[in-house]
Amino acid sequence: MKNKPRVAFFDFACCEGCQLQIANLEEDIIGLVELVDVVEFREVMTGTSDSYDIAFIEGSITRKQDEERVRDIRKRSKLLVAYGQCAVTGGINRLKNNRESLDVVKQEVYGSDASLPHLETEPTKGVSEVVPVDLAIPGCPVNRDEVLRIVKELCLGKMPRIPDYPVCVECKIRENVCLFDEGMVCLGPIARAGCGAICPSNGVPCDACRGSVPNPNKKAMHEVLEKYNYTVSEIIRKMNLFGVEPEVKE
Repeated sequence: MKNKPRVAFFDFACCEGCQLQIANLEEDIIGLVELVDVVEFREVMTGTSDSYDIAFIEGSITRKQDEERVRDIRKRSKLLVAYGQCAVTGGINRLKNNRESLDVVKQEVYGSDASLPHLETEPTKGVSEVVPVDLAIPGCPVNRDEVLRIVKELCLGKMPRIPDYPVCVECKIRENVCLFDEGMVCLGPIARAGCGAICPSNGVPCDACRGSVPNPNKKAMHEVLEKYNYTVSEIIRKMNLFGVEPEVKE
C-alpha cells in the first residue's frame, strides 16, 4: 500500500499494559504493519519522527512536563487517539486525586524519598483534559482486537464506533448467571460494553474499566440495587477505581 499512514505510540503515567496488548499482537502484527508505518513506539523499536498521521497516547497526565509533552505531540499529529483507561479518564492513577493531599500520597508511596525533585506530581488528568482528543478507546487494558479494528477503520477514513450499550447485553448473550444472584455487586447495568463481558464470564464483577455507557439507565441500576439490598455508595466506590464519573447518584 502506498502512502501508508505514519503511526506513533506514546506513553505517559501507566503500567504500559495497553502497549503490550499491541506489542503482543503475534501474527496480527503483520497485518498491522501492512496497513501503517509505525514510526515511533518506544516499547518495541528505536527511532523517532517529527510528525504523525495518527498518534496513540497511553497513560495519564500527572506532571507539568507531561502537559507540555502531550501538547507538542498534539501539534505534530493529524489525529490523536487516547487509548486505555489511564489516557481516557486518568484511570487507576486518578485515585490519588481523592486523597487529602498529594504530599500524603507521595509520603505513602515513596517514604523518605518523597521530597526528591523527580517525584514531583500534579493531580491526575485524562489526555482530553489537556488537549483535544479525536477518539478515545476505553479499557484496562484495551482490547487488542478492538484496537486493530479501529486502526483499519481510521486507515479507511472512517471514524470508528465504540459500543454504547451496557456490559449486561454481552453478559446475557454469553448466557451467564447474573453475579448479583451470586451475592456480588457488578457494574454491568451501567458500564460500557465492548469487552465481551470477559470479567463476569469468569466470575469477576464488572468494575467499569471501559467507563459508563452514555445515558445509563439509572432507574434500572437503582432497582437492581434495591432488589439485592445494596446502596448507591457501593457502586460509586467501585466506579472511582477507574476514574469514571459515577452517573448514578445517591
